Amino acid sequence: MRSVTDVSSSRWAHWIGLGRRGARWQSSEADPPALDDRHAEHVAGHGAPVDPWTPLFEVPFVVLDVETTGGSPSLGALTEVAAARYQGGECSGVLQTLVDPEQDIPPIITVLTGISDPMVHGAPRVQAILPSLIEFVRGAVVVGHNVSFDMAFVNAALMAGGREPLTNQVVDTLALARRMLRLDVPNCRLATLARELDLEHRPSHRALEDVRATADLLHGLIERASGYGVFVLADLIEL
Repeated sequence: MRSVTDVSSSRWAHWIGLGRRGARWQSSEADPPALDDRHAEHVAGHGAPVDPWTPLFEVPFVVLDVETTGGSPSLGALTEVAAARYQGGECSGVLQTLVDPEQDIPPIITVLTGISDPMVHGAPRVQAILPSLIEFVRGAVVVGHNVSFDMAFVNAALMAGGREPLTNQVVDTLALARRMLRLDVPNCRLATLARELDLEHRPSHRALEDVRATADLLHGLIERASGYGVFVLADLIEL
């Protein structure tokens, strides 16, 4: 059952001055229907993009983060995937799973992320989790901090399984931070921005915590961007 929720009192609405506008958005309390692989492939390659003139408080954002065994999808593999779906500044769903990379995790990666070979033993392989991820991002703008890294690994896994790559619109909080904050912070690493901006969540090189910190950063950047007249998706992407 779908319900209509008044977001005019949400913190995000107040951030961008929407409280007096009576903004409303639709959400679903029910889990989305499962897709078979064939339907999921169609969604990945041909899902309708979000209208670029959609007001930002109505845009569905999926914040994505992955952990891997290395820096390149040609040599490395996924060890963890997390995503969270937001609309109007409110989280409506979370996806998180460890992934069996089918290769040894280098010790330096275990030190960095805390993810070890025993932790991923028995975890699903990447091809088993892709249909759920495809459904989760369907119809949303994908957000990440250096999002091209995350998308490269996800798309490499999709194509390795004979699926089409994701074609979602993307927003890169790293690029936005470099444009908007470069004179105010020592650097634009996610951990630095979380500290300097006093974000609610702090990254830890684990996918879900990094997703939550990136979402905090996204909402903070949108708040700042509204001061420059950025109120629709096209303006944010072009910023």
